[in-house]
Amino acid sequence: MPHNIQMSNASVPLVHEVQIMDEAGRLKTTHIPGERPLTIYLDKREVVTLMTLGSAPEALVLGYLRNQRLVESPDDIESIQVDWETDSAAVKTHRSTVDIDALTSKRVVTTGCGQGTMFGGLIEEMDQIRLPDGPLLAQEAIVKLIDSIRMHDTIYKKSGSVHACAVFERNGDDDVQLLHFIEDVGRHNAVDSISGLMWLADKPGKDLVFFTTGRLTSEMVIKGAQMGIPFLLTRSGVTLMGLELARKTNLTLLSRCSGKHFEIYNAPERVVFTPASE
Repeated sequence: MPHNIQMSNASVPLVHEVQIMDEAGRLKTTHIPGERPLTIYLDKREVVTLMTLGSAPEALVLGYLRNQRLVESPDDIESIQVDWETDSAAVKTHRSTVDIDALTSKRVVTTGCGQGTMFGGLIEEMDQIRLPDGPLLAQEAIVKLIDSIRMHDTIYKKSGSVHACAVFERNGDDDVQLLHFIEDVGRHNAVDSISGLMWLADKPGKDLVFFTTGRLTSEMVIKGAQMGIPFLLTRSGVTLMGLELARKTNLTLLSRCSGKHFEIYNAPERVVFTPASE
């Protein structure tokens, strides 16, 4: 990786076997996802406690710090050490150029599953982001992406109760390739984990397509715009504030993505439709 951050590798078992009883009184074994608290300490200062599955905790921490603007660059970070015995993530920086007091003085609890948190005036700062027109994405690439998600081996298929986020890279206008797939108990955690992985790899968002199983709320659109990703897709729906922020930042929103079906809520000019056969 291009950034020299000392990091633990503290992923934990994601699903657990439990005994249940069904409506006929029969005992069965099934699987449920894990859920753990993870308290982030930035230079020994407590910032927030996240409820997480724990699949990629170091990437989650990095993406959270990035999206909350609590760290300006991965180069500012010396180490991220996750310890599940204390349910903590200790982040040590080389230097701090961020006014944490000012940012954390204003807190918004979002609509994300498990309730995400946004610090500072993130919504107001969307006035400064306007994604450029283009690139294009063909209808067949969208259908391929949706099918790729359907075929992916997921925790959700085994146990339910989680959200998934994925990021794909465009190979021209008519093809996409999966880069990262993350599941967590809240979609905000999954998108932060992907954001952290992108930050470590210095991956720009301009040629990427983002998919989530959860709603495209204001929080999801804000994070997509921060990462510079022009396409946000969901198999769920879109909120009004999410749509308003997409219009402001020039994001293409697609919802109800299932099979060959999708609905475009904003910036449809980026989508290249397959000509109807006569």
